[in-house]
Amino acid sequence: MKALSYLGIGVVFGITMFKSEAASWFRIYEMFRFDAFHMYGIIGAALALGILMTQWIKRKNVKSINGDYIHIEPKEKGVKRYLFGGIIFGLGWALAGACPGPMFTLLGAGFYGIGIVILGALVGTYLYGISKDKLPH
Repeated sequence: MKALSYLGIGVVFGITMFKSEAASWFRIYEMFRFDAFHMYGIIGAALALGILMTQWIKRKNVKSINGDYIHIEPKEKGVKRYLFGGIIFGLGWALAGACPGPMFTLLGAGFYGIGIVILGALVGTYLYGISKDKLPH
């Protein structure tokens, strides 16, 4: 039953991404060329909502769906890891025309060429998983 609810949330997320044009390659292209505010507005609203919800969870001792208290571990301080990771993520996003959420939205919308990008993302994630102990963090 839990998997069905996750699937439903994913479908709603995908429809929202598609209808808001956040999965549109043209909108992403506009964003990277600084031609339109559309994507910056969506990302900014998501960032603001994420910050507010995280603070609410921390202050109100919110429980998860399983009844356990949610504890958010503090992140390690450092600039290099986030700077390099952000650059790699941004380059991949610009080259593929989609970040991970919209990739699956585009696949569901019938853009089957994105399957190559999804395969590349899965291979990259796998390679990181087997080599992360050897990388500087």
